[in-house]
Amino acid sequence: MPGVRAHISFHLPPWCSLALALLAAATVSCSRAGQEGSGPRALTLTPCRLEGLATRAQCGSYEVFEDRAARSGRKLSLRVVVVPALAAQPEPDPLVLLAGGPGQAASRVPVLMALERFRRKRDVILVDQRGTGDSNPLDCDTDPPEAGLSARFKEGGAAEALRKCREGWDADTRHYTTPIAMDDLDEVRAALGYEKLNLWGVSYGTRAALVYMRQYPERVRTAILDGVAPMGLYLPLYAPRDAQQALDRLMANCEADAACSKAYPDLRSRTEALLGTLEAAPARVQVAHPRTGVPEEVVLSRRAFMAQLFSQLYAPETSSLVPLMLERASRGDWAPFVALSTGSADSMRRLVSQGLYFAVVCAEDAPFFDAEAVERESRGTWFGPAMGLEMLSVCADWPRATLPPGYREPVVSSVPTLLLSGELDPVTPPVWAEEARRTLSNSLHVVVPGVGHNTLGADCARTLMLELLNRGSVEGLSPACGANLTRPPFVTSFAGPVP
Repeated sequence: MPGVRAHISFHLPPWCSLALALLAAATVSCSRAGQEGSGPRALTLTPCRLEGLATRAQCGSYEVFEDRAARSGRKLSLRVVVVPALAAQPEPDPLVLLAGGPGQAASRVPVLMALERFRRKRDVILVDQRGTGDSNPLDCDTDPPEAGLSARFKEGGAAEALRKCREGWDADTRHYTTPIAMDDLDEVRAALGYEKLNLWGVSYGTRAALVYMRQYPERVRTAILDGVAPMGLYLPLYAPRDAQQALDRLMANCEADAACSKAYPDLRSRTEALLGTLEAAPARVQVAHPRTGVPEEVVLSRRAFMAQLFSQLYAPETSSLVPLMLERASRGDWAPFVALSTGSADSMRRLVSQGLYFAVVCAEDAPFFDAEAVERESRGTWFGPAMGLEMLSVCADWPRATLPPGYREPVVSSVPTLLLSGELDPVTPPVWAEEARRTLSNSLHVVVPGVGHNTLGADCARTLMLELLNRGSVEGLSPACGANLTRPPFVTSFAGPVP
């Protein structure tokens, strides 16, 4: 169903928010794990391999109570990875990656190339949040690959599929919220012997970082928030509005580009006509599966089409294909659309625990809006209310978790904080970072042009991050980044963009 499946992909990608935006691989050596100034380490680590790392990291597990308040009952084993610093005498405060989603496992996100720069002087810590990766994952594949393309684009059924998955989990989903996960993280910090942390949150990970900053302010040296989701952003209430703005910008950029406007004249009006046709009657088409080449019949509704289009806006490299895809679809050729959709869905399946996504959103977002708000916030957009309404449907019978009082109040902090936004981000556009900045008294917000959800791919963003870590302050950091960066050229044929 578009509302749920699309939103899962929103926060990665490329929720593969992170995946497409940060695809990388790197060579990491495994030096000593300890550092000067740290306390004793109470967590045993052994050499291990991570996908994408040419050399070994150090891995271990840390046991916590699922019900932290009761301190009894089921226990969870959290996966902990330390990528040791290269320096012989590293800094005492590590960099901790808080992954996106919600539902990504920190030890599996594809950002390993970036770690090479950041681990020169300090360790990098990856803790799989409870419910993800190797920390009692709440996995649920609502459209497995063997089901074929028709299941991927089928409307409805997600709520029932998730209900069945929930019955099979060895978990009480009421205890898989962000505040509880941040309590886990602080316990792991202590077990590793670190006094303070540098937080690096990406997408949903920025919410996690903000929550940790509120719960443990004395333990945070600096914070990097990339693709900022402040406490006032309810998933997926504002997604149609923010994505529409990104799509409008894409079409305006195409109209202003000589090659794109020539290849795709009247793109907006033709897309509107296509959506009108799909609204009147879903398209029944024969397409070859992008991986197997086997022809399959697929029924595509307007809702299914817009859900997949949403995920294609995450990364500019992917969105550069959108005009071509729209033009081909308007002519009845659905192969490019299916290929783009299949690629992002496969990335999402590998990277995101759907169960943890809903455990978080059904506890922390859905209780704060209703169907009327969904209709209001989606009014006038091409995406409509489907995402929010289906989220409410899935969450209707989800076990209700307890949140701390005032949980949705803005986080007030004086921790040195760098906020990074992609100019073209369809999920967490710069306006959300500005909202967070109002109560972060020691912060700097930098908008990176030409990039989408997450900015790590821009060298200037990585430089700013490293400067913050080295200085421990936002003072002196450049407020501008990537002045010469632009959206990647639009693809105007299957041969690629015009040189």
